Amino acid sequence: MLIIESFTVPYMNRLVILAPNWLGDAVMALPAIADVRRAAPVASITVAARASIAPLFAMAPDVDETLTLGDDETETLAAGRFDTALLLPNSTRAAIVARRAGIAERWGYRTGWRGSLLTRAIPAPRGGHQIEYYQHLVRALGFPSGPTEPRVRVSREAQEAGLNLLMEAGWNGRQPLVALAPGAAYGGAKRWPPEYFAELADGLAADGVQCVMVGTAADAGTASELSKFVAREPKRLALLDLVGRTDLPTLAGVFGNCRALVTNDSGAMHLAAAVGISVTAMFGPTNERSTSPHIADLGSAAPASPQTTILTHAVWCRPCMLRECPLDHRCMRGIEVATVLEAARSSL
Repeated sequence: MLIIESFTVPYMNRLVILAPNWLGDAVMALPAIADVRRAAPVASITVAARASIAPLFAMAPDVDETLTLGDDETETLAAGRFDTALLLPNSTRAAIVARRAGIAERWGYRTGWRGSLLTRAIPAPRGGHQIEYYQHLVRALGFPSGPTEPRVRVSREAQEAGLNLLMEAGWNGRQPLVALAPGAAYGGAKRWPPEYFAELADGLAADGVQCVMVGTAADAGTASELSKFVAREPKRLALLDLVGRTDLPTLAGVFGNCRALVTNDSGAMHLAAAVGISVTAMFGPTNERSTSPHIADLGSAAPASPQTTILTHAVWCRPCMLRECPLDHRCMRGIEVATVLEAARSSL
């Protein structure tokens, strides 16, 4: 055992970390992974993740290798001959898969019925931010906590791919660029109204700021609705549309060419923060105290200090955590365009 800052760091040679299943959660797990790397610099660290999430960890400076999990996840893990598994998902399934893969040490939170499947089972804390939730786990295992800001490394190839895509979409490379993420995977209740985003884009266009919509293919309907509102009157600058056209590295490259992002509570929000650009985020049914973004500190590499602005509208029913609003969606509709526009301007 190696003692560091009064922590007993457990020995491991080949560690596999089973990643969370959602992009936002995966980004918020990065500080905990960095804690492990810092305390165990010579260990091999592999992250196993779903295909939609795995490319994120190829951008994480503290990860040596990434495994993409499919239907044969047990076989994939077994082939890696790992001696230790750190389970970030709380599911019993994750523990069963790690055990069936023959991984001797299996660490994670004691949740549900999986305690007996783990060799080190940590009681889960209540409340707090999701970043601290993951860091609490690794700290309890013996890895001291470090910075809470997730950070990804955007390669030159990804930066250029993002730039090329933006130029193909119509950006001239001169106007300040702000990304808009009007979608949200969790459900419609998390989405600021598309007509509000359209008004915001018009307000930024009046300042000479170009806006570009980003999101997955699942956000195409929301983006199309937003575009219809934009098309009702001439705009000073066209609204660019990259929805469904980026993988994770290219999306990070797009963000690397942007000054800021305006977004709902979404995975894109956390990725942009990890890239190190300013983020303005509207929270309605979800709890900003649990999942607000932490902006990466890029030090002297950043041209200006990025900032996070969280906007909410106080109503009795939030945060309800519902996918769809059964009432009038006042938690999101009550966040005025003028308020978001002022926040976006200040982030520039």
